[in-house]
Amino acid sequence: MKKLKLNNTNKGIILIIASAFCFALMGMFVRLAGDLPAMQKSFFRNIVALFFSLAVLLKEHEKITLPKSAVKYLFLRAFFGTIGIVCNFYAIGKLVLADASILNKMSPFFAILGSLVILKEKISPKKAAIVIIAFIGCLFVIKPTFRNAELIPSLIGLLGGFGAGMAYTMVHKLGQEKVKGSFIVFFFSAFSTLVFLPFMIVEYKHMTVMQLVFLLLAGLSATGGQYTITAAYIFAPARDISVYDYSQIIFSSLLGLFVFGQVPDIFSIIGYVIIIAMAAAMFFLNRKNAKNA
Repeated sequence: MKKLKLNNTNKGIILIIASAFCFALMGMFVRLAGDLPAMQKSFFRNIVALFFSLAVLLKEHEKITLPKSAVKYLFLRAFFGTIGIVCNFYAIGKLVLADASILNKMSPFFAILGSLVILKEKISPKKAAIVIIAFIGCLFVIKPTFRNAELIPSLIGLLGGFGAGMAYTMVHKLGQEKVKGSFIVFFFSAFSTLVFLPFMIVEYKHMTVMQLVFLLLAGLSATGGQYTITAAYIFAPARDISVYDYSQIIFSSLLGLFVFGQVPDIFSIIGYVIIIAMAAAMFFLNRKNAKNA
């Protein structure tokens, strides 16, 4: 029997779908942990990632060189990433799982805006139009009316997507500065764990054994998602595989339905379709630009 050989793009696709599944599992475990403060949930999620990233650094036995120009971007990556996690975890506890997931997946569009404002990179009119339409789709999910009891959690979820998008912008800049990915993950995990610790101590809520298990599983799932998405982008460029990251919405919808009995409303579904369609449009535009370059 002939062995099936996968090219690097196919390996990247498989890994990014695996990453999407891991992050959907993370959301499910965070929700299963129940009514705990977002800071407490975030602390236990990140302390698992901290130990894993430290183990990876120690295993590599490589000297860490950090250019002075990269220090501020390292701190900004950690700051925005910390905001992204807390807001995402808060939204997961209050919203339909798929809604929280799609709001967090606005991060690539925020990353484009971040590149424009912070890194002074140019944005084409086509990309600008795609970003604007994606935000219109976002409004269908948020449903901005004061009669909507989920308005504040939705806006906080969107803020989480903003934080993640800004963090990705900083990661891109750190890549240009030749900072190792494993050190970026470690620094972010250490920074956010230290930030969460005092808040967790002040507002600590007693946990059952199962709640602790769910939070540790959320940390393991998130760590798995982080490393599989990193591996995916090593095998293939973002323009070839990034759209498959939106499979997380499918996984989150299915987990929300079968585990929590959640069914998104028609407006949210319209929003999902618009945002995913814009992600696909960005994907094909990037591929076209790469071929013409």
